[in-house]
Amino acid sequence: MVSWPNGLEQRKRRGAGVTGPGLRERKKQRTRDALLRAALELFTTKGYEETTVDEIVEAVDVSQRTFFRHFAGKQEAAFAMQEMVEARFLKALRERPADEAPFAALRGAVLGSWDAVGESIEAVVPVELHMRTYRMIESTPALLAVHLRRSIEIEEQVAQLIAEREGIDLAVDPRPRVAVAAFSGVMRVTGRLWGAGEDISVDSIRAITESYLDHLGPALSADWHAG
Repeated sequence: MVSWPNGLEQRKRRGAGVTGPGLRERKKQRTRDALLRAALELFTTKGYEETTVDEIVEAVDVSQRTFFRHFAGKQEAAFAMQEMVEARFLKALRERPADEAPFAALRGAVLGSWDAVGESIEAVVPVELHMRTYRMIESTPALLAVHLRRSIEIEEQVAQLIAEREGIDLAVDPRPRVAVAAFSGVMRVTGRLWGAGEDISVDSIRAITESYLDHLGPALSADWHAG
């Protein structure tokens, strides 16, 4: 029986226990990222409806079974990056200081989350491909319908978070939904402007978003004819 001096055997066993699963998880993530890049590239160049799962897996040289281990279908892949961005925003909103006013918390969450989201997007797909995916979703009727439904669901989650932060009952107090509706309207406008522009950087969408959010209050309350 082989024995390792100075506890080396125990250290090797502990290392194997830590390194093994970590390597497997990283391999799974690399495969998922490769499938996602291939899917989005095909969706945006060939068309969502025209792209098949067979074509996606062929581009990555894996099986259909591997694809469906990572995604329920093409639709889930199409919205994977948007889902990541939304999750980052919700997390940022939950972490905003409790004494911030609702709109300040929403503004701080979206601007702050873009700092981290940019790196997260680039780690999986180029920002340019993310932008093309956004345009593709808005120009594909089947995906646009899903996008609108998802937007409604996210708005309701955000309104619930605001209500919880303020300690009010969303069932009887409309203010969280009103605030979120105004905020979401600005986000949709800035998203369209960013998607139609030439500068596709994260800094660009952050700057557009900040500028439009700064104009939300005056647009709603100020006398436009004054002065």
